[in-house]
Amino acid sequence: MRLFKLTLSTTFHRKSWAICGILVIAFPFILPYLSSGSENPVLFKPALAQASWGLAWLSAIFWGFFVAARTGEQNARSGIGEYMLASGISATRQMLQMWLAIIAYVAPLGLVAALMSILFASPSLADERSMWIATNLQYALLFALVVSPLIALALAVSSRFGSITGFIASAGTCVYGLYGANYLKNYLSVESNALVRWIWQASPHYHFADPTERLRYKMGAIEWSQFPLLVSYFVGIFLLYTAVSRLLFRTRAIA
Repeated sequence: MRLFKLTLSTTFHRKSWAICGILVIAFPFILPYLSSGSENPVLFKPALAQASWGLAWLSAIFWGFFVAARTGEQNARSGIGEYMLASGISATRQMLQMWLAIIAYVAPLGLVAALMSILFASPSLADERSMWIATNLQYALLFALVVSPLIALALAVSSRFGSITGFIASAGTCVYGLYGANYLKNYLSVESNALVRWIWQASPHYHFADPTERLRYKMGAIEWSQFPLLVSYFVGIFLLYTAVSRLLFRTRAIA
């Protein structure tokens, strides 16, 4: 696990992870005062919960995927990948170790957002509070399932095409899945188009992993009978993206 330790310690010493921690922990208390949450106290808790999750997603997209892309490129261009390969560490193991190191920083962002929402934004009624806790924990799991394969994608694409391309590939896919797929759905509700419908069906529907609307309107947790189906959907995407990432991943930069 030499590459895992190297990636973990390098990311730690750069200290940029601390900025994400401050954003997710401190800024949810500040942002509601910049919106209507300061005018109506009833809106403060929903605004805090929404800010917590929004900042977790932003941190994963703009920091987590960037770190993954930079790590994948440096491993290929610096010669570390070739050295590790000569030491008996295969390309698959190299990608796995770097992926695990970055996941150790990014995946907990969803758990932190869930804890912030549970500790500081839970409803006062006992029944609503238990449902609120279940909802946040469900989405913490979905958050991890969404960002994990995209980190692998950023590592792999950047090792072959550079960090900018790797970051754009993963961040663009995530943003499209969170917001773009819904625009296609709205378009299809107005006008029927076979090509657009096929694109929408093939799209990664990451908006199912965004708890904003469900928390804002207190819609409750996802039905436990349906939750395994949603988890299976994201696990399927995880397996697909991981396979593609392994095919793209290189231990040596293209000359």
